[in-house]
Amino acid sequence: MKLQIKSLYLLCFATGAMLLSSCEDFLDRQEDEKLTFEKIWESRNTTKQYWLNAMSFLPNYNGGFIGDNEPYLGASDECTITYDRGYRSMNFGSWNASNVPYYKMDKYYKGIRECNIFMQNVYKCSDPLATQEQLDEWYWQARFARAYYYFSMMCDYGPIFLIGDELLDFAASTEELYRPRNTWDECVNYVVGELTACAESNAVPVQKGLSTSKYGLATKGTCYAVISRLKLYSARDLFNGNALYRTVKNPVTDKFPELSGVNIFPQTYDANKWLEAAKAAKVLLDDTDYQLYRAGNGDPYEDYYGITHVNWNSELIWTDRYNSGYSWGVNTAPTGLPGTAYGGVGPTQQQVDAYAMNNGRYPIKGYEASGDPIIDDASGYSKEEELQKSDWKYPAKGWSNFKNYNITAPNMYKDREPRFYITVFFGGNYWLHGDAKTMISFAKGGNGNKSHDYPKSGYLCNRFYDHTLNSGNGQWGNLTFPVFRLGEMYLNFIESVLECKKRNVALPAGYEELAMEKWADLRDRAGLTPITSVYPNASVDELIELCRKERRVELAFENHRFWDVRRWKIAEIVDNKKVHKITVNADGTYSYPVFQNRVFDKAKHYLFPIPQSEIDKNRNLVQNPGWN
Repeated sequence: MKLQIKSLYLLCFATGAMLLSSCEDFLDRQEDEKLTFEKIWESRNTTKQYWLNAMSFLPNYNGGFIGDNEPYLGASDECTITYDRGYRSMNFGSWNASNVPYYKMDKYYKGIRECNIFMQNVYKCSDPLATQEQLDEWYWQARFARAYYYFSMMCDYGPIFLIGDELLDFAASTEELYRPRNTWDECVNYVVGELTACAESNAVPVQKGLSTSKYGLATKGTCYAVISRLKLYSARDLFNGNALYRTVKNPVTDKFPELSGVNIFPQTYDANKWLEAAKAAKVLLDDTDYQLYRAGNGDPYEDYYGITHVNWNSELIWTDRYNSGYSWGVNTAPTGLPGTAYGGVGPTQQQVDAYAMNNGRYPIKGYEASGDPIIDDASGYSKEEELQKSDWKYPAKGWSNFKNYNITAPNMYKDREPRFYITVFFGGNYWLHGDAKTMISFAKGGNGNKSHDYPKSGYLCNRFYDHTLNSGNGQWGNLTFPVFRLGEMYLNFIESVLECKKRNVALPAGYEELAMEKWADLRDRAGLTPITSVYPNASVDELIELCRKERRVELAFENHRFWDVRRWKIAEIVDNKKVHKITVNADGTYSYPVFQNRVFDKAKHYLFPIPQSEIDKNRNLVQNPGWN
């Protein structure tokens, strides 16, 4: 099969399976095709193809939500997934260093090697059709990808080993591969330095005015967004003086004396890292290329829905392509619909509980040891009446073809904030698809005798399905999965400012006021009053907790919750417990039975283990805590 590249639009963040397989064909050409390594750089087309190969290791977040490629939804406390994938072993604690689900370290180091090869050879391209502008663009995009590969590994494994511009063959078994891990701070500084260089390069574009053929390329905003997230992670408890990791040291080695026997995790808490995180996020807040998406009608439902359904809208900094909504749609649509529908991905009861009422107050303050929710009576939520049905108006206007309509449903879903209805679908309601609406009961067997006749948690994800189209007729539409967006940068900044206040870190003038202004703006887009009006007497600690709630709701199903609870070091609480579901009983009543008992061992589960195969191959590679 010959490699065919129709346009750069195919790249759009992850390059996709088609490009990856094609690039493999390109690199695996036989000698009789007479395409030597030197000849690659004689042609603009083959040089471009090698560039695309180097970029092809970027993750496809939109394609991994069902757990095929990553665990970030299925192994989080916001989501349950019907399918049997690797995240199940993570939920039950049945994984080890010899059986690591979603192992990607070898993939990313291969990507780094390909980027290094490309960057060292791209300017050898002798084709007169290859302009200096094109070569510069490819070079800097590859340099960005290399930094992103490091960032992705740091999220999974913590500190990793940096190889700079070296061309190491990681398939070899040689002492040249005996590399100790760099310290966490060294890794952060390296990635931030590389991304800063990319952002400051004239060859890396800005988002405004970017041609559609180049959508998906890393922009200056993309570089700064990755820096913001990395510095936020670095300031949080997991990587900031974490006592659990204070004994993790590199082996003694003569070849790398500067890393020999050193602690690879920070030994003391550095509160100033929160100020660094705040400054990093503010760069995006000051960038006029980006604005919170609003449809212009003053409708919070349409505004929030449009984030993922309006192509390259003003809020998106980097996205996993504007492509077919089929994968998300078919796996979230209930099986009672006509056509293909699996109904396999849904929120947990804990995620449902996280949403505020329409007065802006959160009804669930926490949970008893028994798992029973602790109710905030001032929110208007009634524990005694939560499972009782009543007639109330369901908000369908702004995100479907229907006006608001009356339903008879449990009171626990009544009078919630707009983001709840955009994100969560509950039984006893109509699933809206085009000009049709289908009542879905979620009672076992109530939607036909199919393999997934009701979701595990009793809920489905509503957010990424295009409800204006009829999937029964094969109409799935397109969606834009946000990898980085301005709403996240708002929350990064707010959290960092609040943590600075808590820890008496001096803030630049105007930072605190700006944080509250942006928080009010985010809530206004969601149809809610400012948090300081709803909770006027909240302490700094309480505001931090409220910010975490806001983050959980605003960024629902965008692959944040998995990382957030680990970086905050609360996964040992929220991911180590019984998981309840909502069930419709035969008599039409509701109950909350336990359907899963998740396990999270704080001694080891905060980071992925480095596979034993890598430890065996690299004798200077120290294992993450608890996995030996």
